Amino acid sequence: MVRAAYGAALVLVPGPAIRLATGRLPSRRACRVARVLGTRHLIQAALTAAAPGSAALEIGGQVDAVHSASMLLLAAVSRAGRRAALSDALTEAALAAAGYSAIGSSTGHGCRPGQVISRTVSCQPAQEPPGRS
Repeated sequence: MVRAAYGAALVLVPGPAIRLATGRLPSRRACRVARVLGTRHLIQAALTAAAPGSAALEIGGQVDAVHSASMLLLAAVSRAGRRAALSDALTEAALAAAGYSAIGSSTGHGCRPGQVISRTVSCQPAQEPPGRS
């Protein structure tokens, strides 16, 4: 629901959303980019709602993590877009973290100490590194 609301804000009122995040008036180009990103969030929210399993959450988390990394790179090279890029990077990182944390809760698995989440999202005993007994 949070992702859908965020996406809708970026699509419907990108100017105020950007200004709230950055404290600056956005350009037309920034508003167009925000609408595209908002559309991506709406699509991702719809796909996750249609197939709310761990695979959708994991893929969504990966998309968000890559987006966050790309915004950190943009912030590193663009002085003019730094504030917006950092704001977006933090938002995307939070969405990625929320998606990954929801994987365990959506499957009902809560790992105990000494267990790790496997690729199939089940708790498995942690393996000792080679050479340790």
